[in-house]
Amino acid sequence: MTETGSKEITAAAIRLAITASRSEEQQVKAMLAEEGIKAAAIDYGGEFLTAVPKILERAVVGAKREGVIDASHSEEGAVAGAAHEAINQISSKAIGLNLGGKIAIARSGSHIAVCVFFAVGLLNLNDVAIGVAHRAV
Repeated sequence: MTETGSKEITAAAIRLAITASRSEEQQVKAMLAEEGIKAAAIDYGGEFLTAVPKILERAVVGAKREGVIDASHSEEGAVAGAAHEAINQISSKAIGLNLGGKIAIARSGSHIAVCVFFAVGLLNLNDVAIGVAHRAV
């Protein structure tokens, strides 16, 4: 068995973020759990500029609720920091527009990754954006 490191945890967060339905999300979470990876996913939609603090908060709350992290300053900070970095990666495409999609968090040991996968646009004129970041605690 190979070590689950930053690359594998980041790939797990991406796999979970791109799920198209709640049932597919549950299947991916179960598969990841068999590999020893804890995971959480949160749906989100709204206007980008006002969304950033809400996305950070939902990532932390969702990760705690699903048992991915403990309620410690370092673990909450790792999720918030990775989520902020992932959002920064899509910000140039999303400023002034709406977004809708999923935030996914994956963890094994000290490795935590957050992936944001969103449709970005106005009405039905959407582009797609993905951002991902890793932290170690």
